[in-house]
Amino acid sequence: MTSPLQRTLLKVIVLGDIAVGKTSLITRYVHKKFNQQYKATIGADFVTRELQIDGKLVSLQIWDTAGQERFQSLGPAFFRGADCCVLVYDVNVQKSFEALQTWRDEFIKQTDIPDPNKFPFVIIGNKIDQDAGASRVVKEKRAREWCESIKSGPLGTEIPYYETSAKEDVNVEDAFFNIAKAALSHDRSQELYFESITETGSLSEIVEQQSRGCPC
Repeated sequence: MTSPLQRTLLKVIVLGDIAVGKTSLITRYVHKKFNQQYKATIGADFVTRELQIDGKLVSLQIWDTAGQERFQSLGPAFFRGADCCVLVYDVNVQKSFEALQTWRDEFIKQTDIPDPNKFPFVIIGNKIDQDAGASRVVKEKRAREWCESIKSGPLGTEIPYYETSAKEDVNVEDAFFNIAKAALSHDRSQELYFESITETGSLSEIVEQQSRGCPC
């Protein structure tokens, strides 16, 4: 019989306005593909990817969201147990950048974090490939200045910032690897022992599992 593997389960929440490319980023990272046809996420779903960080086997559970105001009513059942929050915007849409603060505030309100400045947040500016950059309205310097104005993480450093293209697979792997490292630095999770993990799921399934005492 194969011995159970030792893994650290980390929960990452991805937030941002609708159509900024949250699902495309996650799909590119986990499944190595890009879907040209846009399909809005309904409610919330998660996928997992395993990786090794500093000799540790990590199961990164990435939660994708609808990016709509009505989604916020899901509340604590969704945000509970998060180890890192990723805020995504479209570099071609000013409004999606301006909404980052609102999404950060919503996350903090729903989770009741004792010290938000010590919780790991990561910012992603997506769709840098669009029109070869001609459509861009949010400059990298402006985004980095906003990140510098907000301290985050265990050491109280500025929020990490990455620019990506899910379509062209630019910087996606690097961004999520560092997201995993940020989540691991938070490390509220305990070492879990199990032989396999669910590859995909939905909020309703997780809530049902939690009500039965599942450690997922």
